[in-house]
Amino acid sequence: MKLYWTKTHSIIKKIFSNYSWDVSNTGNTVYLTFDDGPIPEVTEWVLVELKKYGIKATFFCIGNNIEKNSEIFKKVIREGHTIGNHTFNHLNGWQTTTETYIKNTKQAQEAIENHTHPDAKLFRPPYGKIKKSQSKKLQRLGYKIIMWDVLSADFDATISKEKCLNNVLSNVRPGSIIVFHDSIKAFKNLQYVLPKTLAYLKENNFKCNPL
Repeated sequence: MKLYWTKTHSIIKKIFSNYSWDVSNTGNTVYLTFDDGPIPEVTEWVLVELKKYGIKATFFCIGNNIEKNSEIFKKVIREGHTIGNHTFNHLNGWQTTTETYIKNTKQAQEAIENHTHPDAKLFRPPYGKIKKSQSKKLQRLGYKIIMWDVLSADFDATISKEKCLNNVLSNVRPGSIIVFHDSIKAFKNLQYVLPKTLAYLKENNFKCNPL
């Protein structure tokens, strides 16, 4: 039994309206995001696919992965993509004290700012799990908390690649923030889903912008 929604319900968006779930626009624009990198092979493959279509995305990076794969991280920046914070160690906020969570996020921010100085501090909580106390402190520190409208579920090894693709194509709308994962676990599904998603977006006159 899956424990996630592939399309975030409007009620959830209203209850947690202080988070960004989508971006209202009249330009048929959507926002592609990638969580958990940068890592060898997978992140590099994603960059190649995005470049084929001239698309810029937002990468929510784990600080520890930035430090281990700094050259790949620099390449993400050089190619014009936006960077977001995904904590240093991919922490589950519900299982972490607020003090530890904030400290870990700051550590990831240091790793980010060793290579770039983002105009805006973007933060996505791993697993989408964050306590109210944690979000309040991060927002006071200037972070914008980015959730999602469409979850590809590419990380779920129990679903087919076709189901994964349908999760995206059947739910995408203008303004959607879409989540993919540049991770080893998701790579099998991602290799199938991302090229077909990019082609679909182009064929249907969607624009793709970074956050």
